Amino acid sequence: MNNEVINQLAPNGALKAGIYLGNFLLVTSKDNQGNPEGVSPDLAYAIAKSLNVKIQLIPFDTQGELVEAVAKGICGIGLVGSDPDRAQKITFAPAYVEIEATYLVPPNSPLNAIEDVDTPGIRIASFKKSAYDLWLVRNIKNASLVHADTLEASVDLFFNEKLDALAGLKTGLIKDSKRLPGSTVLDGQFMAVQQGIATAKENLQSIEFLSRFVQDAKQSGLIASFIKNHKVNGLSVAA
Repeated sequence: MNNEVINQLAPNGALKAGIYLGNFLLVTSKDNQGNPEGVSPDLAYAIAKSLNVKIQLIPFDTQGELVEAVAKGICGIGLVGSDPDRAQKITFAPAYVEIEATYLVPPNSPLNAIEDVDTPGIRIASFKKSAYDLWLVRNIKNASLVHADTLEASVDLFFNEKLDALAGLKTGLIKDSKRLPGSTVLDGQFMAVQQGIATAKENLQSIEFLSRFVQDAKQSGLIASFIKNHKVNGLSVAA
């Protein structure tokens, strides 16, 4: 089984792992050579060690580019937010971590709970094609989504255009709230952004291997140790 998995994931003897740089909870820093460091790079290293192959981390600025690279076999695996839209192109192992997504609202907002946000006339700033934005596109029925091309641009859009809510990851929103005294991060979550390891759809044996690997890494405490080592708040091991 491992030989077939290696042929699929590391055909030239090295596992190319796509790493999305935009999630500050999963990529927390870079080493002296500029390689990403954090929970997702650590997990990629652990997978390569399990297969006894070398590893090459391939950084991506957008999740869409990472998905395409995995689908085309440029990367053997990709660590990226799990989502049904993305799963049409690549196959995910069960999630290894999850992150709460909620809203930031301005001072004196009439929006006191998450369920208040999906109301006619409400405008929500959102990072286009992020995992939580893909969920919002499918589920928001009454409010309007106002999209930005980057995470930073969505935050600026919320502040500069005085929108009604900013969608985002809870930890980031808490930091953003400091820019606007009196603003509120709404309690709870509208969804949990689950992060998964994906590979090309044709790599059937590799999906079995990755699924077992993730399950073992969660049960053994390996993923929890990565979170602790990098001192990440707002990230939890997926159920």
